[in-house]
Amino acid sequence: MDTKTLETKTLAHPRTVERLVAGQATSDGAGVKLTRVLTQSLQKRLDPFLMLDAFGTDNPDDYIAGFPPHPHRGFETVTYMIAGRMRHRDSGGNEGLLTNGGVQWMTAGRGVIHSEMPEQEEGSMEGFQLWLNLPAKDKMIPAWYRDFPGAEIPEVQADGVTVRVIAGESQGVKGAMQRDATEPVYLDVHLSPGAVFEQALPAGHNAFVYVYRGAVSIAGTRVPMQRMAILANDAQADGVVLKAADEAARVLLIAGRPLGEPIAQYGPFVMNTTEELQRAVADYQSGRFV
Repeated sequence: MDTKTLETKTLAHPRTVERLVAGQATSDGAGVKLTRVLTQSLQKRLDPFLMLDAFGTDNPDDYIAGFPPHPHRGFETVTYMIAGRMRHRDSGGNEGLLTNGGVQWMTAGRGVIHSEMPEQEEGSMEGFQLWLNLPAKDKMIPAWYRDFPGAEIPEVQADGVTVRVIAGESQGVKGAMQRDATEPVYLDVHLSPGAVFEQALPAGHNAFVYVYRGAVSIAGTRVPMQRMAILANDAQADGVVLKAADEAARVLLIAGRPLGEPIAQYGPFVMNTTEELQRAVADYQSGRFV
């Protein structure tokens, strides 16, 4: 694990909070209970991100059935495991075990069928799945997959702050993944009580923060646990400042360059037009996915 000491630099124009969003309780796969934090109604506002699910429970009945084989086309999935074990298998012959602190990055591209099944019958299961859109030119590229064990996620540290850099860059440390088209930043930020963290962000990026432990303050707005703060877009903005409350906090900070392209979605298929969606369904039904 690469570790670097955090450098504090004062931002000139930190972002404010546009609004707070509460996730929607739902289920997916074979009945796995989860919270849908980024819903379809927010896709245009938070382009290039399509969805963020948070799952976390101590009750095996909430997760044991897992996510049996299902298709995807036209985007990428990023699964981040906080606790528990999940086995990935896909139609491209890939297989991997996602464990504590690990990340699975999968590009569905022109089509893939995969399953994500728990490899435990008791204990906690907690994590997140983010859907990241692909530009039109890349929607039909070959499917791709990679597992990053927890030890391979670079970290930045300072007094009271640890930042796990999943994608993009923080404090000069490059994350485990980079993407040229969407330039995603995906950070897991752990703050001690009262600790402050500053992150530079391009003004043109859409960005949000999801608090999954404790609470933080952003430009005077308190963001409690299990709330997403959509960060306001401002041509002068140069980043965001997070300050933990009187208890420890953990948050996801996610940002990316918008694609500005039409979004057409039908379940696990995300394309640009209705005709492309119809083709995706036909290809899946005809067994044309990898």
